[in-house]
Amino acid sequence: MTTLTRQAETALPTQWGSFKMIAYATDDQQKMPHLAMVHENFDPEQPVYLRIHSECLTGDLFGSRRCDCGEQLDRSMKLAAEKGGVVLYLRQEGRGIGLLNKIKAYNLQDQGLDTADANTHLGLDVDARHYSIALDMMHDLQITAIHLMTNNPLKIKAVEASNIQVVSRVPLITEPRKENYKYLKTKEDVMGHLYHLNGNH
Repeated sequence: MTTLTRQAETALPTQWGSFKMIAYATDDQQKMPHLAMVHENFDPEQPVYLRIHSECLTGDLFGSRRCDCGEQLDRSMKLAAEKGGVVLYLRQEGRGIGLLNKIKAYNLQDQGLDTADANTHLGLDVDARHYSIALDMMHDLQITAIHLMTNNPLKIKAVEASNIQVVSRVPLITEPRKENYKYLKTKEDVMGHLYHLNGNH
C-alpha cells in the first residue's frame, strides 16, 4: 500500500488568519496533493478543532449555491483561526466522483433526480470518499483528540474507528436556500447527515 507522506509546507497568511499549509502526497511529483491548513496556534497536546473537508471546486471557489460546501469551508477556517485548529482539504471532488461526473450529475439533478439518485444513475457510488487519508494526516500532525467540525456521521465513524478520540462534534449548519434545499434534504434523509430541516423552502 502506498504511503501518504508530507512533501512540502509553507507559511500562508489568509483572510482568516495565519496558517501553515502542508502538502501530503504519495510522491513529490503529485500535482494535486491533499492539504492540511494548520493554524499558527495549533497545539497537538490539546483536543484540536478539526475539519475534514473534501474539495468542492464549484462551492469552495465559485460560491455555488447548489451546495453548502463553500460556506462550511469558510466557517471551518474561521473556527480553526479562533481555536488554533486544522482544516484537512482532501482532493475528493464531488464526494469522490470527480468534477466531470459531478457536472453530469448536476444535469441529471436539473431533470429532477436528487443528488444520490443522480450518482447511482451514472453507475457511481452515492459517496465514494475515503477518510483514511485524513487519518494519515492527523497521525503525521501527532493529533490524538479532536473536536470534529462536521454534519456527516460517516466522518465521525471513520475517526472513532481509529486511535484518535472524537471529544465532540461541532455542527456546521448553514441557512438553506431555495437552490440547495433539496440537496441538503437528501443529505439528511438519504445519507443521514445531521441537519434538522423543515419544509419551508
